[in-house]
Amino acid sequence: MLLTADIGNTSITLGVFDGNALVEEFRLASDRDLSVEEYEVLIRSLLKDFRINGCVISSVVEELTCKIKEVLNLLSDEEPLVLTSSLVTDFKICIDNKNELGADRIANAAAAFVLYKKPVIVIDFGTATSFDIVNGKGEFVGGVIAPGINLQLKSLNKFTSKLPKIEAASSPVAIGTNTVDAILSGVIRGCASMIDGLVEQCEKELGEKAVIVATGGYAQIISEYLKRPFDYINPILTLEGMRYLYYSNKKSIYCK
Repeated sequence: MLLTADIGNTSITLGVFDGNALVEEFRLASDRDLSVEEYEVLIRSLLKDFRINGCVISSVVEELTCKIKEVLNLLSDEEPLVLTSSLVTDFKICIDNKNELGADRIANAAAAFVLYKKPVIVIDFGTATSFDIVNGKGEFVGGVIAPGINLQLKSLNKFTSKLPKIEAASSPVAIGTNTVDAILSGVIRGCASMIDGLVEQCEKELGEKAVIVATGGYAQIISEYLKRPFDYINPILTLEGMRYLYYSNKKSIYCK
């Protein structure tokens, strides 16, 4: 079986694939203070029912990459593949500096390229809200990065003296008559309006209409307030992209 480990700023998502099928998914906190030994005990307990033959890691947290790679080296039959912009992809990366491109965004673009017709705009609701854009020629041409939903909510509480800390939820009204509803309107409906506006501007620069694919925990909430609905919501898009890139690169190695 293949293990995908998506290491984000907030959480680590582990996916176990049997062929093309995701058979189990686990989520851990991205705790930089845990030791390799502690991560090993934790991950071993989660994967005790699975025989892992291969692993692929996508990480945006450098200090956790080494720890998780060391753990997975002990659990797998082979050394884990770590996603970078130098790996083999079926799409061309056309940005100013390929080394700046996060592994999760490479995985999102790969999955969208394979699963959906192009051009495509992937919107990922994580710690940041990011757009990853593949044009009609199959080229990754760039994207957009904005503060994520939780980051906005936490910032309003942290950097003001009176605004409360609240959880993300549906926004009942646009005009809030209390503080909570006013915050939810600004963050949730504001994010939806941002997406509507940016999709329109991105398509104008592309010169063509794109398929809009959303992933991440808040995609469903935001979809309620869009003028233009998402074409697809795929909660495991990043894991699907990691699986695809793993097998693509293994095939490339074997063919050399």
